Amino acid sequence: MTTSHMNGHVTESEGGGGSRSAGGSTGGHDAPEEPQQWHREMAVDCPGDLGARTLPVRRSAQLERIRQHQEDRRRREEEGRSRQELDVNASMRLKKLAQNPKVGIDNPTFDPVEVLSEELEDLLMSLKQVQHCLGDAQSQEDVEAVLQLVQKNDFQKAFTIHNSVALYMNRASPPYPVTDRAQSLALEALMLAHDSVAEQEMQPELLEATDEPSETLMQWAGETVKIVRLEKARDVPLGATVRNDMDSVIISRIVKGGAAERSGLLHEGDEILKINGVEIRGKDVNEVFDILADMHGTLTFILIPSPQAKPLPIKETVVHVKAHFDYDPSDDPYVPCRELGLSFQKGDILHIISQDDPNWWQAYRDGDEENQPLAGLVPGKSFQQQREAMKQTIEEDKEPEKSGKLWCAKKNKKKRKKVAYNASKNDDYDNEEILTYEEMALYHQPANRKRPIALIGPPNCGQNELRQRLLSTEPDRFGGAVPHTTRNRRELEVNGRDYHFVSRQAFEMDTSAGKFIESGEFEKNLYGTSSDSVRQVINSGKICLLCLHTQSLKVLRSSDLKPYIIFIAPPSQERLRALLAKDNKNPKPEELRDIIEKAREMEQNFGHLFDAAIVNTDQEKAFQELLRLINKLDTEPQWVPSSWLR
Repeated sequence: MTTSHMNGHVTESEGGGGSRSAGGSTGGHDAPEEPQQWHREMAVDCPGDLGARTLPVRRSAQLERIRQHQEDRRRREEEGRSRQELDVNASMRLKKLAQNPKVGIDNPTFDPVEVLSEELEDLLMSLKQVQHCLGDAQSQEDVEAVLQLVQKNDFQKAFTIHNSVALYMNRASPPYPVTDRAQSLALEALMLAHDSVAEQEMQPELLEATDEPSETLMQWAGETVKIVRLEKARDVPLGATVRNDMDSVIISRIVKGGAAERSGLLHEGDEILKINGVEIRGKDVNEVFDILADMHGTLTFILIPSPQAKPLPIKETVVHVKAHFDYDPSDDPYVPCRELGLSFQKGDILHIISQDDPNWWQAYRDGDEENQPLAGLVPGKSFQQQREAMKQTIEEDKEPEKSGKLWCAKKNKKKRKKVAYNASKNDDYDNEEILTYEEMALYHQPANRKRPIALIGPPNCGQNELRQRLLSTEPDRFGGAVPHTTRNRRELEVNGRDYHFVSRQAFEMDTSAGKFIESGEFEKNLYGTSSDSVRQVINSGKICLLCLHTQSLKVLRSSDLKPYIIFIAPPSQERLRALLAKDNKNPKPEELRDIIEKAREMEQNFGHLFDAAIVNTDQEKAFQELLRLINKLDTEPQWVPSSWLR
C-alpha cells in the first residue's frame, strides 16, 4: 500500500484501489479487471522528475513474429548447424555508400552512421535470413515484398517519424491533477487575482511615501471616489464630526485646528468608505470614533465626494467677541456635538474663526489657544437670540397661571397675545436686551489721552472712598470732572472749578441734547456730569475718575470717551458689617442684605458692561488692586468694543 499527502488529502493505493480525503469522504471507484496504472499524488514542491511515468515501446505484431523466427533460427544453429557469419558488406547502408560514394553535398555535421537506424538495419537483415529459411515460394515472395517496402525512401521516412513520436511519448508525463475541481478553483483564483490587481490599480500612488497631503479621483466599484492621504500626529486630533445616514457615514463638520482642516482635502458631505483599509460603511458613529482613536500617522481615506458644490475657498477673518452670557454645553440639548462644545462665562473674550454654520460658530477662548488644539462650538448670535426670546415668551406665558393659583389672586380675564419671535422683524423684543455677544478689538491708550475710570457699585461698598484716596494721593495724575448744577453759587465757590453753574433752561437743553452722562435732581436743584467736563480732564493729560450709577453706563459707553468700568462688589455680609463699623456705621441686617442683593442685581443686569471687578474685602487691598488695573492700561492693550475704533 502506498500513502501520499497532497494539499491536505491522503490517498491510499492497494492494487488499484480508490482514494480518501482527510475529511473522510470516499472519492474512489471499483478497480477494473485488467492491470491498472495508478497515479501518485504529488505535493506542489516535488521535483519534476519524480512521479513521471514511462510508456512501453510499441512494436508491431509482424516484428514480434520475426523476433520469434530469429529465436528459432538461433536455437536450430545451437543444435548443430554452423552459424552463418554475417558479412559487413551485407549491410545495405554500406552497399549504397559504395555504389555512390560522391552523391550529395558534404555536410560536416552529418553522421553517416545515422542514415539508417539500427532498428531498420536489423529488420532488413532479419528479413533476408528468414527468406533463406522459408521453404515455399509464396512465403518467399511475401518476404521479398516486405524487403522492397522497407528499402523504399518513403517507408524509411515514415519509420523515422514513428521513432521520433515514440521518443516523445516516452518522455515524463505531467503531474496527476490535484483535484477534480481544478476548473472551478482556477476560476476562483482568477477572480481573486483580478480583484487584487484592480485594487492595486485603484490606488497606485498610495504606496509612495510622502509627507504632503494628496488627493486622487478615480472610478471604483462603478462610483467616482477620491482617495485622500494625510498625516495625523498623535497629539493632533483629526478635527471632523461624522453622522449616520442609513448605512453611510457622512462627514458632518470640519473643525478648525485639526488635521482634516489643515489638509483641506476632507469636506462636509463626503461619505467615508474606508480608512486605512478598514471598512466604514455600515458602522455606527461610535464605532468610527473608536477606530480613529487608535489611528495616527498616515491616514488613507476612500471617499465618495459630496454631491454639493464646494464653495470657493475664502480667507476667513477672525472675529473677536465678548460674551454677555454664561454657556455650558453639557446643559445644552441642542449642541450638535457635545464633546466639541466650548464652555465660557460672561465677560470672556472669544475668537470666532468660522461662521460657516450660522447656528454654531467655531471659536477659541482668549488665552486658551495653546491648550485648545481644536476649535469649540458656541451658539451663533441669531440662534442664541431666538432661543432666549422663546424662553422669555414661555416664562411670561406661565406667570398668569402661577398667579391664578394663589387664593388671593384675581383672575386676569384679559388674554395675553402670544407673539412668535423673529429676530429681524419683531419689534416686541429688543435684540440689544437679549445679551449675546459684542464684537471687540484691542486698543492701547495713547500716553497723552488716558481712558476715564468709572467706579460702579451699590451704596456703602467703598467706591467713593477709593476715588477720593486716588485724587488726594496723586493729584497730578488723577482728576475729577466738574459737575453742572442749577443751584446758586455759594461763597468761596469758583465757577468752573467747583461747579459749572448754569440756568435751569440751559441745563434742560443740554440734557435734551444728550450732553450729560448722568443727571438728577436734589432739593429742587439739578445736578449732572457732562461729557465735556470729562473730556476737559482727559485733554489735560490726567486720568478722570468717576463714580456713576449703573443707568449711566450705556450713555458713557456710547460716547467717544472709551471708559474703563470697574465694579466694586461688597464682600460677605459679616465682612461688610466689619468694614462699615470702621466708619462708625452700624447697619441693620436687612440693610446689609439689601446691599448684597443690589450688587447681585447690578452684576446680573449690567455685568456685561464691566471691564473688571474688585471685591472690597479690605480697603487697602482694594486700593492696591485698583492701582494695578489702572497701571495696566498704560502697559497692555485692552479689549474694547470695535465700534469705538471705527
